[in-house]
Amino acid sequence: MEMQREQVLLEKAQKRLEEIHKIPALKKGNSITKALRRNGISRRDFMKWAGAMTAMLSLPASFVPLTAKAAEVADRLPVIWLHMAECTGCSESLLRSDGPGIDSLIFDYISLEYHETLMAASGFQAEHNLEAAIEKYKGRYVLMVEGGIPTGLEGQYLTIGAHGKTGWQGTVEASEHAAAIFAIGTCSSFGGIQAANPNPTATKPLSQVINKPVINVPGCPPSEKNIVGNVIHFILFGTLPSLDAFNRPKWAYGLRIHDLCERRGHFDAGEFVQAFGDDGAKDSYCLYKMGCKGPYTFNNCSKLRFNSHTSWPIQAGHGCIGCSEPNFWDTMGPFEEPMANKLYNTPFFGGADRTADNIGITLLGAAAIGIAAHAILTNIKKDNQ
Repeated sequence: MEMQREQVLLEKAQKRLEEIHKIPALKKGNSITKALRRNGISRRDFMKWAGAMTAMLSLPASFVPLTAKAAEVADRLPVIWLHMAECTGCSESLLRSDGPGIDSLIFDYISLEYHETLMAASGFQAEHNLEAAIEKYKGRYVLMVEGGIPTGLEGQYLTIGAHGKTGWQGTVEASEHAAAIFAIGTCSSFGGIQAANPNPTATKPLSQVINKPVINVPGCPPSEKNIVGNVIHFILFGTLPSLDAFNRPKWAYGLRIHDLCERRGHFDAGEFVQAFGDDGAKDSYCLYKMGCKGPYTFNNCSKLRFNSHTSWPIQAGHGCIGCSEPNFWDTMGPFEEPMANKLYNTPFFGGADRTADNIGITLLGAAAIGIAAHAILTNIKKDNQ
């Protein structure tokens, strides 16, 4: 049954890629092979990337060639990227690198029709480019929005372009004919810092200002792989991925930071940093008592990491601040203190904070019971043989 389902999915993706391949490339005289070669990346490295991306998307290994093919036809995909109330950190996460990785090269290879930070045009010419792209690729383009949408004073807290159009108005117009819509970063997904109390600009997430499905890709910033992975998934299937309750792709946000944290063993053993710089900090003990919000936060930072995938905040010695969760600025602070008396639904006996000292002991006790039971069953089995 599982094999049949995999085969159906495989055939569906193959058919879609064949249809996309028939569409003329939007960048003449270019190819992913040439782009990789220019940057000293071999075909072997590219296929290794395809294998890793396939695994990250929770697809079977048989999809690796199709993932590579999806990257190769990505130049048929027009992308419009809008900037709202934000810091451009999400764009920088994807593009700023001393040595461009395959993810950033693929994003550069995509036909990026509008991106205010990257394009040369400005003023009236920039507005014309946006309007022309929306009209030319109506029903085909992917819309990516970075930043929250100010709605106070009828959106006048954010005006863009030579005509002074509000960000709110521009977002609604651009979303009308988009084939898929992605909210990039926590500000666009949930409002972010701009929407923190008292929220004088009445900033809202993208999903609350338009009437179309939005795939949220939160994080401050999100990993570039989470951005590119969603594009690859859309090219492969043309549909939304499996989403959680907050419209986040489950393949990227299905597990908590806590679940894959390299300090999880210390948490289970009840070994916590008590103060920054103490012996526990030097021994990489768990940062929960120093305010780490990993047990409440769903993201894959602990797996993908940042800075060319070399490190991430917890590895560097500071706890997770929960930036990929809704309203994190208001609900997760103070960032260097535990959640204290705030009530969060966790699997740990009605609240993780209340049991921070004994969770590890309790889990160790459960593990010891399991080990003892296993030993007894093993001896019984031997006696019966």
